[in-house]
Amino acid sequence: MVFTNFGRTTEIHKYQVKHVIDALITDNLGRPSYRVYRFIRDSVDATSWTAAQPWTNSDTYLITPLSDQVELIEDNLRFIKLHLPIKASFSWKGNKYLPTDPYGQFYNFSNDDNMADWDFYYDGSSSSFSYKGNTYSNVKTIEESDESFNVSITVPIAYAARSRSVERYSKNIGLVYREYELWEYQPNTGNPAGPYKTGFGVTQWMIDHN
Repeated sequence: MVFTNFGRTTEIHKYQVKHVIDALITDNLGRPSYRVYRFIRDSVDATSWTAAQPWTNSDTYLITPLSDQVELIEDNLRFIKLHLPIKASFSWKGNKYLPTDPYGQFYNFSNDDNMADWDFYYDGSSSSFSYKGNTYSNVKTIEESDESFNVSITVPIAYAARSRSVERYSKNIGLVYREYELWEYQPNTGNPAGPYKTGFGVTQWMIDHN
């Protein structure tokens, strides 16, 4: 989800993404880490989730498994994605290594002002999970953020914002579902340009793996 036309139009773009573990290397802290290449291709058309275009290189990130946690380094941002013990309601500061305003160079919003304080936690026991025709067993859900203000926007002349982050992991597979949505709405009252939104939203789900 992106906001175009100076934040006045909401667009949904659809892609297929492929992650390939390339090699075990050493990160900048001297720790063994897996380098992962990400490839992307457009969907066939605006109404389909399938894709037929060739894969193109997107970017690279690192996964670092430690004795009690798993870290991910992406775009120079460091996250603690998983943490022991894996049990219901156990919580940790998954974004504690993030700088203040980590998305500030891209978005002028306040959603990321306190991301380092987010409490990640395991929501309940393992269960099955189904989405878009795919069903996974032994799934752990990690809740990271779920905050909304004036959403849906029922008061157009008032500020609105949405911060939503959740991930689901299936045993012996890995990440199978993710929502990551950070945006705010400015009513921009008194300005002839009118209201606008800034931010983004991503929904991902696994369709295949080896």
